[in-house]
Amino acid sequence: MSRTLTAVAVCLAAVVICAPGSAAAPIPSLPAGPEFLGAPAIAAPITGVAPVPRNPHLAANGDSGIHNDGWMSDTYTRPGPLGNATRVDSLLLGSECGSVAFDRAGRIVTTCLGAAPGLYLIDPAAMTVLGRYPLPGREPGEFLKPDGFSNFGGGGYFYLDGQDRAVVGGSDGHLRIFAETPAADGFTLVGDHDLTGVLQPGETLNSALPDSDGLIWFVAKTNGVVGTLDPESGVAEVIRLGSGTEGQIENSFAVGSSGDVYVATNREMLRLDAGHDGAPSVTWRVTYANSGVRKPGQVDDGTGTTPTVLPGGYVAITDNADPMNVVVYRTAPEVARREVCAVPVFARGASATENSLIGAGNALIVENNYGYTGPRSTLLGATTTPGFARVDIDPDGAGCTRVWAEDTEAAPSVVPKLSLATGLIYTFTKGAEPTDPWYWTALDFRTGALVWKRLAGAGFGFNNNYAGIALGPDGAAYLGSLGGLMSLRDGR
Repeated sequence: MSRTLTAVAVCLAAVVICAPGSAAAPIPSLPAGPEFLGAPAIAAPITGVAPVPRNPHLAANGDSGIHNDGWMSDTYTRPGPLGNATRVDSLLLGSECGSVAFDRAGRIVTTCLGAAPGLYLIDPAAMTVLGRYPLPGREPGEFLKPDGFSNFGGGGYFYLDGQDRAVVGGSDGHLRIFAETPAADGFTLVGDHDLTGVLQPGETLNSALPDSDGLIWFVAKTNGVVGTLDPESGVAEVIRLGSGTEGQIENSFAVGSSGDVYVATNREMLRLDAGHDGAPSVTWRVTYANSGVRKPGQVDDGTGTTPTVLPGGYVAITDNADPMNVVVYRTAPEVARREVCAVPVFARGASATENSLIGAGNALIVENNYGYTGPRSTLLGATTTPGFARVDIDPDGAGCTRVWAEDTEAAPSVVPKLSLATGLIYTFTKGAEPTDPWYWTALDFRTGALVWKRLAGAGFGFNNNYAGIALGPDGAAYLGSLGGLMSLRDGR
């Protein structure tokens, strides 16, 4: 076993051992360098951005799941930290909380996978566990496999519905619905839809979302499964967009405002709508440019993005060309020209992303994840290829323009977020020092310039490993990591 693999095994063991009986303990950190770099920001609100329509079957925008809303915008109207007298906290769980949502009381609802997989209810101010409901775990030894840290199925995605209930797809093929207990000390199972009758062996649920009419859609990675579930009758229907690794679906999907659903496989971008019987039906499909290579920084040889819906009738992904392009399509069922633009971002031989684009009005933000192949790729001072870029759809809709590109900050795998209230892009970056420091990082939306960086901690436990940043109703930022859950808030 190499020195790197040995380090991973030791760190994993340490996290798991620390977890039992220590719910309020912080994630252990190694010594690190400067605590804060840059200067606190002055809020510079972004105006003129059309609001994302609220899906009535999801919790309020910003609270429902990892990508904020049905459009997967990754954009908040509320503020995040400005960098004033910042305070960082963490909660050691021995499981990674990849997707964070907020109930109406501002409490954190999150699914955490690892040593103690479960649906957690967490007090955000005290960073303590209020309650937990166990979820089906993955097969033994899953995290020791080559792709063990890049499997998003079996609870990596979930959503809060319009009644503050958590809807989670399990590794056993069940879609479960949980309500909080009256005392807010845990969850009660209030619904259980067994989908094994329509899923084949090996088709693990990846994600589920309700469309604007309340029909629940779900996807499974293998064979490109797309399905619908009538929550009242329990009737489920599926179609398969591929076979095996051709046409597989690694990420989540987006739901529009008129029953429209957008799915990206590792070969195609598709719009689907439900037929009269509720079954999923392909409305249009296009093949995007593809190098045919699974780049370091991707979990398969296709797009790494969940589709992002934009106002004006657009949807965007990245392709898998070299260099990678930000690609925008028109969403209408029938158009003379489907593709609006394909704008190259980052360098040839060093461009990849495994995260949804940030969408705000006609602007898209993309992050470079090239080089992230799992936790060992950022150990012992290693980091990934830096880069962020902003691409705007032209006002006339005839094309797109790259507004800026930033090439100094390396964000190995985080889902970044934008606050319209502060004008800041929030991301999570990795330093190259031997103790492996990780930083909460803020970039200027208008220019891409670095505003500030705040040390989160150093060492294996602070690697976010594909988890998404969440900005809470309290103005703090939250992010899952291999050690558990982290937070950042202004001190004043």
